[in-house]
Amino acid sequence: MALQDKILVCVDCGKEFAFTAGEQEFFAQKGFTNEPKRCKSCKAMRKGGGVSAGPREIFEAVCSQCGQRTTVPFRPMPDRPVYCKPCYQARRAGAVHELS
Repeated sequence: MALQDKILVCVDCGKEFAFTAGEQEFFAQKGFTNEPKRCKSCKAMRKGGGVSAGPREIFEAVCSQCGQRTTVPFRPMPDRPVYCKPCYQARRAGAVHELS
């Protein structure tokens, strides 16, 4: 029996998308038993952490090495050092040389 394109509905956006015969064949070869639930754009958005994940929260901090004000994409903890980008990169480069 030849496979035929199917029209599915995305669980995220509700739009219809095609599940082509070629894609169905690929799924079968990989042993996948479930049909895709999301259209390509919603799948890419979900995989890439796009706009649907919301804007990244940025926090202000003071670099533990040079004392400059900086911003970081995580909540600074009082018991953990925070570094500005140049200091972080310098520390990281130093750690690479220590491993060599």
